[in-house]
Amino acid sequence: MRTLTAVLLAVALVTALILAAGCTGTGTGDVSHLRIGYQPSTHQVAHVTAMENGWWQEDLAPYGVTQVTDYQFGTGAPEMQAMLSGDIDIAYVGSAPFIAAVSSGLDAKIIAAVQTQGSDLVLRNEVPYSTPADLVGKKIATFPPGTIQDTILRTWLEENGVDPASVTIVAMDPGAATTAISAGQVDGVFLPHPSPSVIAAEGTGRTVVQSGDMMKDHACCVLVASGSLIRDHPEIVDQIVKTHIRATEYNLEHQDEAAALYATKTGQDIETVKASFRDWDGTWTADPHVITTSVVDYTNLQYELGYISKPLTQDDLFDFSFYEKARA
Repeated sequence: MRTLTAVLLAVALVTALILAAGCTGTGTGDVSHLRIGYQPSTHQVAHVTAMENGWWQEDLAPYGVTQVTDYQFGTGAPEMQAMLSGDIDIAYVGSAPFIAAVSSGLDAKIIAAVQTQGSDLVLRNEVPYSTPADLVGKKIATFPPGTIQDTILRTWLEENGVDPASVTIVAMDPGAATTAISAGQVDGVFLPHPSPSVIAAEGTGRTVVQSGDMMKDHACCVLVASGSLIRDHPEIVDQIVKTHIRATEYNLEHQDEAAALYATKTGQDIETVKASFRDWDGTWTADPHVITTSVVDYTNLQYELGYISKPLTQDDLFDFSFYEKARA
């Protein structure tokens, strides 16, 4: 109940901020104000690069977009609630919370990939670890139910003969979880980067398993556009995908510059950001075909976990046309 209340309060706060900004929602009319949801993770550095370099504004201006505003969310659940409410137009978000939102009626599609893998199981230095069975009786903080991290952690435990109920899994956003492990309030965390690098830099924990070892080549974050934007303004969505590809390729080729942009945007220490780029097991990619099978597999996993009422299909989740047009 406390978690639900916190989520609802977060959604209400973000919604209030969006309304206060005087946003122009998407519909059959012109779109002058594009609203972007994102999370402060190096997984989603493509958005940060495009935003900080002014590419969103510059590239979308010819299509009548005069203002681009981004809204930061701690995790994917409140971000998808904001999209369900019509308060953001595009979102950088984990594919699992997107699946849960589509299952709840969200009208939106994945228009590009963002990255794969890139989360770590981090334990306090004094907590021993050899196998997943060592987590029995431990308290692990991760993202809320229905997210990538929660889904992968629970699936990995079951696949290794560990009942997830034997591990105390607590839902926290990355800031709260990082504070909790530093304070000794939890034994470990399972979080996306840069949080594992932040904890390592503080000297309070170390990575024991990376998410690619739990589920090889798994999809993580995706770029999502609202159904109304796709139907009514496909030319804007075309450009959004082109700008996203531009930012993704820039980050792959100019990692130090990308780290500096991310540090400026988030206030994170630049050396910690560089360490995150160096140490994670993730890969930035814009190609949705790379993640299709993994994303559809998540629908089966979430169904088995009881998070959604039925598995979803590729057609329920993806629109490849914009990426294919951008690459033609």
